Amino acid sequence: MLLRKLAVSLFVLSVASLLWADPQASPATSAPAANAAADQSGPAFDVKAAVDAYLATIPPDKKARSDAYFEGGYWLQLWDFVLGAIIAIFLLQTRLSARMRDWAGRVSSWRGVRDLIYFLQFLLFTSIVEFPMAVYEGYIREHKYGLATQTFGPWMRDQLVGLAVGAVLGSVAVVGLYAIVRRIGNSWWVWGAVASVFFTGIIFLIGPVYIAPLFNTYKKLENAKIKESILSLARANGIPVNEVYEEDASRQSTRISAHVDGFLGTERIVLNDNLLNRCTPEEIQSVMGHEMGHYVLHHVYKDVMFYAIVFVVGFAFLSWGMNWSLARWGERWGVREIGDVAALPLATLIFAIYFFVLTPVTNTWIRTQEYEADIFGINAARQPDGEALVDLKLGDYRKLDPSPLEEMIFFDHPSGRTRITAAMRWKAENMAVLPPGTKPGKP
Repeated sequence: MLLRKLAVSLFVLSVASLLWADPQASPATSAPAANAAADQSGPAFDVKAAVDAYLATIPPDKKARSDAYFEGGYWLQLWDFVLGAIIAIFLLQTRLSARMRDWAGRVSSWRGVRDLIYFLQFLLFTSIVEFPMAVYEGYIREHKYGLATQTFGPWMRDQLVGLAVGAVLGSVAVVGLYAIVRRIGNSWWVWGAVASVFFTGIIFLIGPVYIAPLFNTYKKLENAKIKESILSLARANGIPVNEVYEEDASRQSTRISAHVDGFLGTERIVLNDNLLNRCTPEEIQSVMGHEMGHYVLHHVYKDVMFYAIVFVVGFAFLSWGMNWSLARWGERWGVREIGDVAALPLATLIFAIYFFVLTPVTNTWIRTQEYEADIFGINAARQPDGEALVDLKLGDYRKLDPSPLEEMIFFDHPSGRTRITAAMRWKAENMAVLPPGTKPGKP
């Protein structure tokens, strides 16, 4: 799901950033209890009882730990938003943003270079201020909950690489968008949205090939049995690939993940070593069926259309918000107009407000796509019990049994109960068409 969790907010200014949202794994579920849930079969198969049996295999202390981790994420979303807002307001109110612009102007009189120099200052300042929070969220907290494997040195190296990538991509975005603002005039927000969609599409294409290898090593999958089963599943679903790649994600975390992406001859299948090491062949099949579902159902193209609408509305809100704010406080901030690069903190604040409020909407969109991929994967791989066991492993970091309202607002993937229910419902509905004694999900 490397390119799925899409995604929201790719640029610091106005281009949405890709979130690679990967599933995560925990040590294997209790075998006897899990087998008891899987072995429920026959005419009187009870879907709810099977779901409850699977969920009951999670020890109370592990469930409490998972709930605490996931619910803590609710607060982190709020604190990240608040911190970003404080930084933006500080840069404007102290006129530090205006001074950064003026210094950049002394270095170069060409606006493109000035915008670039300003953005690099802005990125460095915000990265330094946000660094303590980044260490807590990405290193301390992940280790506390057993989700990270890196020591601080390698983790810091990845952060610096990410900062460098952000500097390059962000520079292109900021310089390009400010050029659009100055050249187009009042309708800049329409073309800004178009440019954002185009830029995001480019990142979708180059991310797996040019960005992901900066963080991990990829090699051809050596396990012939697993490889052939995946390629067979791909051929059966019309995915034109003849190779499977493995990613060394275990150097960073315990998360399991896989993805199927590309088009026009660039298609490729990637799964990480945690998936290979922590999951059974049946579980791997269920995960790959899900990932192939994203490809076959054209979710990446649907995402582009959805976020095109989100961007257009967002840029319209951005235009209104900046005009209103600059009319009231622009002189105090030393910011002349929307096309003044010193207004970048204001733009990031307004966009942050927009996406923060829109969180339930974007979560629902992504969650719906994920559920569609779940259903496709169950039908393609025919591994309902493998799917259920993987869903329990996701419980290492995601709350398995939330309330419906909680799931709607905070979950960008279906909850464990929702996913296992879909798998068990498939199992129940297929009992009648399978030979006597056959247990769906079993090889």
